[in-house]
Amino acid sequence: MASALFSVPKICFGPQAISALQRLNHKKVGIVTDAFMVQSGKTRDLINEMPQATVSIFSDVKPDPNVDVLCAGAAHFLAFRPEVIIALGGGSALDAAKGIKVTLTESLPDHAIELIAIPTTSGSGSEVTAYAIISDPQNGRKYPLIADALVPDYAILDPNLVLSVPRQVTVDTGMDVLTHAIEALVSINANDFSDALAEKAIALVGQYLPVVFQDERHIQARSHLHNASCMAGMAFNAAGLGLVHGMAHAIGGMLHIPHGKINAMLLPLVIAFNAQRAPHALAGYQRCAAIMGINAATAEQALGALINHIHAMNRRFGIPATLQALGTDLTDFAALRQPLIAATLADGCTASNPCQPTAAEVDRLLTLIVGQAQRHR
Repeated sequence: MASALFSVPKICFGPQAISALQRLNHKKVGIVTDAFMVQSGKTRDLINEMPQATVSIFSDVKPDPNVDVLCAGAAHFLAFRPEVIIALGGGSALDAAKGIKVTLTESLPDHAIELIAIPTTSGSGSEVTAYAIISDPQNGRKYPLIADALVPDYAILDPNLVLSVPRQVTVDTGMDVLTHAIEALVSINANDFSDALAEKAIALVGQYLPVVFQDERHIQARSHLHNASCMAGMAFNAAGLGLVHGMAHAIGGMLHIPHGKINAMLLPLVIAFNAQRAPHALAGYQRCAAIMGINAATAEQALGALINHIHAMNRRFGIPATLQALGTDLTDFAALRQPLIAATLADGCTASNPCQPTAAEVDRLLTLIVGQAQRHR
């Protein structure tokens, strides 16, 4: 079966990469972002690079954007008819901009719009993927949309834009990058190209996330981590993800837990499950361990050491092992079990996991992530 590696986005990276926006002078530019980016002056930094551009800003993006945000953004730009839309922010802003651009294009079918993604966190990889996560708050669900039309035309990776990201957000999103790369590496759709990107992303996160945790202003480490996020995004865009993300979309949507944090919490549990149910994934996990500097005599020893290493990273970064330790309100969890199981099994990311879990297996993983004191009722 043929595979594909999307290489549509042109990528500009490194300190002062936003100077690439100078080519947009004299164009009509829409910026999709959140209120904080406006208040913090980051939108002004962009505008200063293209002083002759005509700019309109939509800054109503909230975490976990829903369809209403996409429609509001498209309506905001309809009369303006931008030639370019710039997505500025974290994964929510980038995903919203993707949806807004596609929605706007439906109303302006003969009007070409370039999409430029400028991430301000090192985590989602959305700047180079065909994925967008759209929320359904009424049903407590997150849906991954997957379409070629969602791939940006240009990605700008400027580490100066992530220097002010708080430490906890940095480690949550950094562990999201690690999860992207590991899941892509063991995906049923993994290939030589996605493996190369995933392996490099794992190496960079393993080396530089602890550095940034110690020194948030370390520009070189920030730059490497920002590049790793993009590489991991390219890897999973080509290979797909897995059960960690399938469960994280469900749990995060229903219990309102930051995406990177719940990914980090689930990762060691799902690695152990996959290795038991899909022995062919063991070689991939052994490679992960070796890349992260873990030496082991056998594949089984490497697996155990990798799981322990990820647990240790989570502890160091203040990410708890269970929902109970996180302080999550689990009052109604028993009633949510079946919806969580159904959402996990239906999630598009679960489809590329090394093995397809049963409802009973997802149920057991839910018990593990909740914590020992929570009884299955």
